[in-house]
Amino acid sequence: MARRPLALILAAAAAALLAGCSPTAAPDAGADSGAAAGGEWPRTITHELGETELGEAPLRIVSTSPSITGSLLAIDAPLVGSGAATVTPLTDDQGFFTQWADVAKERGVEVAYPNLTLDIDGVDALEPDLIIGSANGGDATGDAYEQLSEIAPTVMLDYSSMTWQDLTTELGKITGLEDEAAERIAEYDSWVSEQAKLISLPEQPTTALVYMGADGSWAFTPDSPQAQLLTALGFEYAPVIEEFTSEGQSGRGVDVLTSENSAAGLKNAQTILTVAMGGGDPVADFTGDPLLANQPAVAGERVFSLGTQSFRLDYYSAKLTVELLVDTFSG
Repeated sequence: MARRPLALILAAAAAALLAGCSPTAAPDAGADSGAAAGGEWPRTITHELGETELGEAPLRIVSTSPSITGSLLAIDAPLVGSGAATVTPLTDDQGFFTQWADVAKERGVEVAYPNLTLDIDGVDALEPDLIIGSANGGDATGDAYEQLSEIAPTVMLDYSSMTWQDLTTELGKITGLEDEAAERIAEYDSWVSEQAKLISLPEQPTTALVYMGADGSWAFTPDSPQAQLLTALGFEYAPVIEEFTSEGQSGRGVDVLTSENSAAGLKNAQTILTVAMGGGDPVADFTGDPLLANQPAVAGERVFSLGTQSFRLDYYSAKLTVELLVDTFSG
């Protein structure tokens, strides 16, 4: 079976990149306007690379992190531009992630630069009064913090250490849209509670992962956003067996299993959900691995897709992931 190059899959994962645009996933907002910011100004924001003082509520925000862009859109922030990722199965044709690309288009969000290649002049041309980016990860722009700060007040976050709800809350504090952030999270929580009632659970417990072929699997940890999403829907989450994980390679929400150790590390999982990072059929790829033939979920034909948007969760991709799970397990 043909596979996408591992380097491309890893680049998409590192850039996040996890994480459709159905009507239920998009809050209402005008194409050229954001929500009205509130709170007290000026305010000082403490972030990964220091402190930034904001004199007034921002009216023109540029995101240099595609992984953060979706959460800004979800709270109706006045976003005028965003860096774009390399085009992969996770993006549209200009590098905006599929879960929020239509929303960005509707609101007139411009591509500040393509292929995760920071263009200072491209950012400057959008005349931002606030720049928000990532201090680490595949879309990090921390090395250019001083240059970006010469254009506009700049805030650098570590989204990899947060759930999407935590990131949304933090962005609300930065932009003065605290109420919008709280409302979006409360709306999601209420909606998930109703969606959970529609699911007939497969045999439990469940583990979610990214299958990397000959390079093994990245299994999401119990404290990862993906596991928390599943738990909210009633799934019992099974961590991998620690003794089989690759020493020094786990962390940031995943445990790494080599190909040889995957079956043993996943033996407690009666159901497996696999992310389609590289496109194609992730279920066929996983179940077709001869080293996994005796894994309980494989032997019991209980391996299912978790979709393409679920690697880096934001409001939009979380809702699409829940909708996929309801569709898969309804009845």
